[in-house]
Amino acid sequence: MNTWPNPFIEQRADPFILHHQGEYYFVASVPEYDRLEIRRAATLEGLRHAQASVVWRKPQSGPMSELIWAPELHHIDGKWYLYFAATWTKALDALNMFQHRMFVLECADADPLSGRWVEKGQVKTPFDTFALDATTFEHQGKRWYLWAQKAPDIAGNSNLYLAEMENPWTLKGEPVMLSKPEFDWECRGFLVNEGPAVLFHGDKLFVSYSASATDENYCMGLLWIDITANPQDPKNWYKSPQPVFKTSYENRQYGPGHNSFTQTPEGEDVLVYHARNYTEIEGDPLYDPNRHTRLKTIRWQENGMPDFGIPPADNQRSCGTRLNQRAVNR
Repeated sequence: MNTWPNPFIEQRADPFILHHQGEYYFVASVPEYDRLEIRRAATLEGLRHAQASVVWRKPQSGPMSELIWAPELHHIDGKWYLYFAATWTKALDALNMFQHRMFVLECADADPLSGRWVEKGQVKTPFDTFALDATTFEHQGKRWYLWAQKAPDIAGNSNLYLAEMENPWTLKGEPVMLSKPEFDWECRGFLVNEGPAVLFHGDKLFVSYSASATDENYCMGLLWIDITANPQDPKNWYKSPQPVFKTSYENRQYGPGHNSFTQTPEGEDVLVYHARNYTEIEGDPLYDPNRHTRLKTIRWQENGMPDFGIPPADNQRSCGTRLNQRAVNR
């Protein structure tokens, strides 16, 4: 089982790694929240020092002009797609919430690092509210869209929704809610279910997600469904009553979450996530840049369930400091 350098990539939150045709691609939120970057390498470890190519920068105004969050890179039907959240203002509404919506970029060229990216617009959902953290996957011969969104009639910041897709930027049919914050560990600081990620193993489809505020309370929950069951029936889904990955005070790893999954060439499943190595945060945790990308190999139990274990301690010197945080806040 691999032991990865920790931190793996510094100051990159909401990490996503795609393994496509023998190469690895990395995208994440940058501390300035102003652009989308892609790294590529022949190996997972090669991503650590791969040069980042900026493929899109936010405009000066408009619906995608502020706070670019949590991109994901997908290859669908021969084209590349970047999903990300953005907003038009840094101001909060009366519920103390940001105003993000989900957007998509498309690249028809073979190389997503040098190709031309085209804005496909907002992914419209049935209600026009705070939405973020979309992912997409194929299952049962259909393409699905899985994301977090605020419901007008449900308390809290966001719930998890699933819908079929008409094309990579358009939903088809009515979404179903898979999960909402209900346990204590999902409601610390804020009532949050966000950052869903999909993992297939054996006869099950798993969805991990993140919960609570983005400080040391941030943690991961888990949903799962039998692989042959109808994913659009919420009754078919199971939910862990306890977090499956959370802060380790012993290892000084705080707020692990907003994960994705990738695989080694040997087929080992790898958890890709971010966490801080301190708790003394000045101001809003969202503007602290030292959520570092980290990797951890997943262990599978005999009953077919994943064991994410405990966030391992740092084994690399981290340059993240409070000075860096203050520089971003200015």
